[in-house]
Amino acid sequence: MTEPLEMRAALLEAPGKPLTIVDDIEIRAPRAGEVRVEVKHCGLCHSDLSIMNGSFPAGMPIVLGHEAAGIVESVGEGVTHLSPGDHVVLSPCPPCGKCYWCVRGEHAICEHLSGIMTNALPDGSTGLSRGGESVFRGLGVGAFAQYVITTDTGAIKIPNEVPLGVACVVGCAVQTGVGAALNTAQITEGDTVLVLGLGGIGASIVQGARLAGASKIFVSDPVAERREMARGFGATHLIDPNETTDVVAHVMEQTGVGVDYAFEAAGVGALVELAIGATRNGGTIVMVGAPPITDQITVIPAIMVIQQKKITGCTLGGCNPLHDIPRMIDLYMAGRLDLEGMISHRRPLGEINEAADDLAAGRGVRTVLDL
Repeated sequence: MTEPLEMRAALLEAPGKPLTIVDDIEIRAPRAGEVRVEVKHCGLCHSDLSIMNGSFPAGMPIVLGHEAAGIVESVGEGVTHLSPGDHVVLSPCPPCGKCYWCVRGEHAICEHLSGIMTNALPDGSTGLSRGGESVFRGLGVGAFAQYVITTDTGAIKIPNEVPLGVACVVGCAVQTGVGAALNTAQITEGDTVLVLGLGGIGASIVQGARLAGASKIFVSDPVAERREMARGFGATHLIDPNETTDVVAHVMEQTGVGVDYAFEAAGVGALVELAIGATRNGGTIVMVGAPPITDQITVIPAIMVIQQKKITGCTLGGCNPLHDIPRMIDLYMAGRLDLEGMISHRRPLGEINEAADDLAAGRGVRTVLDL
């Protein structure tokens, strides 16, 4: 019978404090319908940073990290589609397949989505402890650690030849951004697009828009390095908001009517308002970034009614990870989706605080931590 393990992990004990590398987190054995995965690589996402700096409230202490890939170490009773040794990408919202939303094909908002907020498994446990006290499992995964416990639908098998250090970014950034373009917006060939913010998610939206055949892909980000990287992903018009004081006017000049789809990918409420202004009558504004819970936007209802603009949220790209993660891996293997280009830095887990500083300063697109 599989036993509990003691493992190394990056632990956050209070918001605003540095993460501490500890070696005494206990992770229990997988129960029925669960798997335990040895984590090999994990990307650092802005949502992790938001808990670290207190923008998102969460229980403490907590092991963060939710964009990960690894190897199945053990499986619980009843798990038949995964075996020890399988290579997997982890997903923050494992669909149950049975709830109100799953049976309607809305797997990204499965009732298990609450785990991203509760930082616990569906039964309320976390599977993690330290000195007999519970440790929270951050953002539905808790992967800044040697091992992760998840439900069996939270670990998606991928071919062994796909590098885990590349595949990990599909777990959040690529799943969310490409999915936002293909699933939520459902961009069609010839459409025009604006992406505001070019972190991992924004860069992935650009790739998704390119895959969908968008004719014009406008991008705006204050960091020149990110704009140039977006050009390589398919952006056609680069906007420096430091120099272009009126992004909306620039978009209007180039399109005549505004874009079909505008994506807010930085988690800044004010950018949602900018996106509304840049979108054509009848167009769609997609909110993909995760702003602080205190952030608000101002919408003039009469304008929305008259111009028939639509605002929609987007969680994990509207993806069913059991379908979409393998699809994105296939696109990568076919040379149509660039995953390597998403990764600007690699660091060992021991440098996680330096990686967080890079993210907060807007340096690079994605840092992958090697466990």
